[in-house]
Amino acid sequence: MLLPGCGWKRADPPFPVPTGDGSGCPMSPHVFSPIGLRMSSVFGKPRAGGERPPQSPLGECNVAILGCRGVGKSALTVKFLTKRFIGEYDPNLEDTYTSEELVDQQPVLLKVMDTADEDGPGNCERYLGWASAFLVVYSIDDRRSFEGCQRYLEVLALHAQGCQSRCPVLLLGNKLDMEEYRQVPAAEGLSLAHRFGCLHYEVSACQDFTGVQRVFHEAVREVRRRAQWNLPVRPLFITEERPCLPVATALALPARHGLPGCTFNTLSTVNYKEIPSVAQAKLVTVKSSRAQSKRKAPTLTLLKGFKIF
Repeated sequence: MLLPGCGWKRADPPFPVPTGDGSGCPMSPHVFSPIGLRMSSVFGKPRAGGERPPQSPLGECNVAILGCRGVGKSALTVKFLTKRFIGEYDPNLEDTYTSEELVDQQPVLLKVMDTADEDGPGNCERYLGWASAFLVVYSIDDRRSFEGCQRYLEVLALHAQGCQSRCPVLLLGNKLDMEEYRQVPAAEGLSLAHRFGCLHYEVSACQDFTGVQRVFHEAVREVRRRAQWNLPVRPLFITEERPCLPVATALALPARHGLPGCTFNTLSTVNYKEIPSVAQAKLVTVKSSRAQSKRKAPTLTLLKGFKIF
């Protein structure tokens, strides 16, 4: 199928196959990757940073764009990947695109699913188990699309209840260039985002590339933050530097405490069963350093003129 405004044809899903860049010249075969086609190279504009060596690993981020028909999901996708605006799309076309991005000086393999639902959430399983972040889009000049966003957010919230980790969700008001026809106040969009615990942005797919790019990059950042929060945490033990005199006194009395002799820089011979529990430790009174200094370690005095056999 030939998209309007583009000089390339689409193949059967899931990945498009280019035939040209709009100038009539065939595209070089090196733009293909084993997992699919980078959308940026389809339009003849390689992403910043160029080709990466195959041995360098890339983190992956799957973003699904949700929303009612006509809110500008495809326009946002093309704007982000090509910096171009195309106003006409096939509303029944759904596909996934791949692009190598550099977010906060860290490379990421960003996959974008441009969904095609008719009048609200339908067959949600195809993206609920696939995406690691969601962009829920409405049009600021269409109250009905905003109400449809609430249904998407409810579906995502219900799905998150059965998951160990919740995927980040960004609520996006599109068509900011239609400000004079606004039907959804910005405060109302912010209130809905606060209700479902997601971020809120307003952009224009036909004007502002920086704002659109910021939204996609922020989705990647949120995925990275959630991944760091879900890492297993190891127990952390913190020791404070204190005078060794009380410790030395305890180690110098093996008969009283039942500890074998050991040096100050080793813990291999200490019996850990004698360490008090948390409840017991609360009852221990720590005296001041002046009081501790009065407690002298037992010493052996040798009188002059005597020998010990």
